[in-house]
Amino acid sequence: MLQILGQTEGNLIATRATGNLTEADYDKLLPLLNNIVEKHKKIRWYFEMEGFEGWKPKAFWEDLKFDVQHANKFEKVAMVGDEKWEDWMTDLMKPFTSAEVKFFEINHASEGQKWIEK
Repeated sequence: MLQILGQTEGNLIATRATGNLTEADYDKLLPLLNNIVEKHKKIRWYFEMEGFEGWKPKAFWEDLKFDVQHANKFEKVAMVGDEKWEDWMTDLMKPFTSAEVKFFEINHASEGQKWIEK
């Protein structure tokens, strides 16, 4: 499930992912991201993962399509989580985007929030 957090405004989107992300999550998320791109050109994304297990196949496809089409539209991405694979996932993203991408442990979430807002 994907929750849109209250810090979302301007070119900053803040989300919390738990369990598996589904197509319904992307039906809610993609219009917000497209709106940010239209209005601000660049996206700053605070992506918090708590008990995150991954993507359902259709949701993974929607995520991949958006990321490929908008790879140069991300300015900064703060990945916040508590699992080692989430840290690795952050490192895997770096060659495919011009954005600054940084991983923060969940107990340092406030540092991730401050960093994404700079």
